[in-house]
This record gives sequence, C-alpha cells and structure tokens, in this order.
Amino acid sequence: MIQFEGITKSYKARQVLSDISFEVDKGSLVTIIGESGCGKTTLLKMVNRLVKPTSGVIRIEGKDIQEMDEVELRRNIGYVIQQTGLFPHMTVRENIELIPKLQKTKPIDLAKNTKRLMEMVGLDSEEYLDRYPTELSGGQQQRVGVARAFATDPDVILMDEPFSALDPITRSDLQDELLQLQSKLKKTIVFVTHDMDEAVKIADKICIMQDGKILQYDTPENILKNPENEFVSNFVGKNRIWSSPEFIKVSDIMTERPVTAAKNFSVLKCIDRMRQNKVDSLLIVDPQSHIFLGILRASRLRRVEDKAQPAESFVESDVLTLRPEQSMVDALKIVTDEQYSPVPVVDGENHLAGLITKSSLVTTLSQQYMDEEEGEK
Repeated sequence: MIQFEGITKSYKARQVLSDISFEVDKGSLVTIIGESGCGKTTLLKMVNRLVKPTSGVIRIEGKDIQEMDEVELRRNIGYVIQQTGLFPHMTVRENIELIPKLQKTKPIDLAKNTKRLMEMVGLDSEEYLDRYPTELSGGQQQRVGVARAFATDPDVILMDEPFSALDPITRSDLQDELLQLQSKLKKTIVFVTHDMDEAVKIADKICIMQDGKILQYDTPENILKNPENEFVSNFVGKNRIWSSPEFIKVSDIMTERPVTAAKNFSVLKCIDRMRQNKVDSLLIVDPQSHIFLGILRASRLRRVEDKAQPAESFVESDVLTLRPEQSMVDALKIVTDEQYSPVPVVDGENHLAGLITKSSLVTTLSQQYMDEEEGEK
C-alpha cells in the first residue's frame, strides 16, 4: 500500500534520514518509534508531502506521490497530530465537515456522515457538535481530531503522537477505541509514537529507528522475542515480553517431545513406559499419522487386573487441547482456572505437536523472576 524506497533527507550538512526502505501493507497499523530526533515525524510528514525527501520515492498503491496533485493527496489522507490541530474558531461540526464541504458533499449526506463519525468516536452529536474546541477536554478534542481524520473515508491515516499529551487513563481508552475502529474499518495507518507500550499494544508491525535509520521492522511479537541488536533490546526493555504475555506462544513453552504410546499397547507396557519416563500419563497417538487420540492416565490403570489387555479402553478421548499459536495466557487459563493438566498441543489437523504441563508453566514463569533479578545486578 505505502512503499518507502531509498528515502533520505538532509538539512544542509545534517542528514536526518538515511536510505529508508520498507512497506506498509494495506489495512495494517504500523507504528514508527524511536528516540527524539531519530527522524520518525519527518518520515511521517513525507507521506502527505509536508516534507519533501532529498532522494528516494514514496508510493501509495503503486503511484509516486510526487506525481500526484498535492491538494488532492492531502484531502485523501487523514491526519491526526498531538495538539489535535482543530481550528479554535470553528465548532466541532465545522471542524469535521471542513474537507467534505470542500469536496462538495451533499448537505444531507454531510449531516449523516458527521453523526456517524461522532458515534464512531463515542461523542454525543446533540451535546458536542455545536461546541468549540476550548469547551472540550483534551480527550474529547482528540476524539474530534480522529473523527475529522476519518471524515472523507480515506484509505490512509497518519497519526503523529496523537495521544501523548493525554493522561494515562484517557490515553489507554483512546488506544482501545482506535483498535476497535481499526478492526472494523481496516484503514492503512502510520502511527508515530515514542512509547513502546503503546506501540506493542496497537501495532501490526513496529518500525524502530535510530539516527535516521531503521534498526528493525517486524511484528511486536518478533521484536520482543528477537531484538535485532543491543540498542533494540534496551529500547524495548529486556523484560517487556512479560508485560505482554499474549506474545508468548504455546509453541515457545511446550514440551516438544512428550511421551507417547499407541492405543493397542498393553496396560502393562504403558505402565512400564510411564515408570521409565517418570510420568503419570501418556499421550496416545496413531503410530502412522501421529494423530492425537487421547490421554492415558496412570490413575485409571492401577486397579486393572488383566494387564495384558489393550490400554485402548482406558483412554480419555474427550480432552482439552491447545494450538501452538495460542498464547501462554490461554494455557494458564486451562491449567489454573480449569485445573487441567497435562494439556496436549495439536495442530489444525489434530497431529500431536507438544505438551503443556504445570511444571513447564512454572519453569516459564520462574524465568521471569530470574530475568528481573539479572537485570537488577
């Protein structure tokens, strides 16, 4: 959707951006983050031609933006900034309707659209449309700013630290509302922030910058798990993954080679396998396809007199399972809330992929405290 190709920017002898190349997929929310002066806002302003690159090309839907009509380009890109950018001498209604009026939208459609936008950002039309920005709180002003950015139903929306001046509770609420809007509308959003917590919370991808260069461009999960270098690791925070446990996947913490058996094994053979591997259950799988069939627990075998018979009749087939892509939070809910363990991990075709146990969760959680203690030394 948006392509940055070899973008550089220099002011006299000072280079602000150096060989910036990456793509923002259509319908995704990308955050650009870095320390003050790293060039993130300069890069954002290039998308709507408020800043011109020294060299390189920016394309939207394959078209070079330098070849587009500048006014038309800006009218079709939503833009939200930290100070809201609302015109103080205009009412909320006038602020929202400014660009649609310039595009000669019919009055009846204009009124419907304005009401829809106010509902979208959680503001009552009757109460707020005829107020002036100074009569609104900071959070309400920012909501109006977001509504105005969506007024022309643009495909691209640029947001330059829009929530950074707000108190933490209002900021968190607006982040949640933005996520809800994005899940419904699927706009292509480029969002500049200096707050890693905000970036991790809202982004599909994060672009980390330092001194005008991209250090890492990846999903929040991959950046938290595999920082590119020491700067990224320190900037992200070495223990931040623990504040976002949803990014710790079941595949990261599962036992990859659980003890298994075939359903036609004898009770005696199953008991012996449990004893040798020091486990109290076996995962029963089809030996050819590795399809998961159920769990065989030692507690069900203790009173079996004929231990030569197949263990098949003692297998629990109706069991709780997890998928590798589910999060540690899902695993914790099953093991702690449901008091269920062990939990087999299966793929989409029910092939056995691994096993989650109470001990594997304890080991993972204890690692958090080891990491924190290491960081304090």
